[in-house]
Amino acid sequence: MPDSHPTPTPTSYSPRRTARIEHVSIRDMDYACRVWGTPAADIPVLVLCHGWMDVGASFQFLVDALPDGAGLIVAPDWRGFGASQPAQADHFVHADYLLDLDYLLDHYSPDRPVHLLGHSMGGNVALLYAAVRPARIRRLVTVESFGLPDAPPAEAPQRLVDWMDQVRALREGASLLRSYATLEAVAARLQRTNPRLDAPRAHWLAGQWAAPSGDGSWRLRAHQAHLIPNPQLYRAEEAQACLSRITAPTLCVDAEEDTMAHFWGDRYRRTDYLARMRHISDVVHIQVPNAGHMLHHDQPARLAQLVQQFLHAAA
Repeated sequence: MPDSHPTPTPTSYSPRRTARIEHVSIRDMDYACRVWGTPAADIPVLVLCHGWMDVGASFQFLVDALPDGAGLIVAPDWRGFGASQPAQADHFVHADYLLDLDYLLDHYSPDRPVHLLGHSMGGNVALLYAAVRPARIRRLVTVESFGLPDAPPAEAPQRLVDWMDQVRALREGASLLRSYATLEAVAARLQRTNPRLDAPRAHWLAGQWAAPSGDGSWRLRAHQAHLIPNPQLYRAEEAQACLSRITAPTLCVDAEEDTMAHFWGDRYRRTDYLARMRHISDVVHIQVPNAGHMLHHDQPARLAQLVQQFLHAAA
């Protein structure tokens, strides 16, 4: 049944900077990219990588808070999210994002390193990419991107069983994504997840995050296979080996409302995360008050200020 918790129709949010949608042919699909600004000879392209179950439009508030003349800014929808939908898929492999990003940078900045910013899952992709293609990154910013706790090897057999069973269920017609009766219900869902999000911005985001389906309900613009667990365990030692290869100056921005416990559960140790990030040779950590995991929604002006100062220092 659709989720039906409507809210009053709010005054709409009007973006300060208008994006254009470009489609880039990458491997087996067309990648949808939200693009702002124009290329500048003296300013690296800024690439924004969204998180899990999100879309590139999620960065609109941050882009609106950046000063004019910021050069070219690109926010792709990762494969299986937003308008970047593969013809067929029953699961997604994390390494695909790295290769997709490789092709995207070839398209938008073939001859110069870029500035790379990622939120949550997108930040972890950005970290890995900066490790395996260090020469392609000028400066790196992660926002609430603390990875996962180390997974004990004993969990591997059950993880594989869960992955096989859920892929089979999906191919046999299982429905994993909830539907919503109205766009207002989608906005209400966003506000329940993030109470700091005001009604106008929630309503605007809802129209980017979800789309009407054939039966009149609204569904998230995400492939259901993203809800299937990764068959591979997260290995902290492997992550650290990658982090040690990053050469770009790195800024890690986290919310003062410590959200790691929600994602790490009873394995939560912020000290473990900080120790892991010390494998990056040049890294700075900043915490932003009055913000949660969706920090770029909660404090876009503060984040824009931090990003602008950090990227300007690269010049």
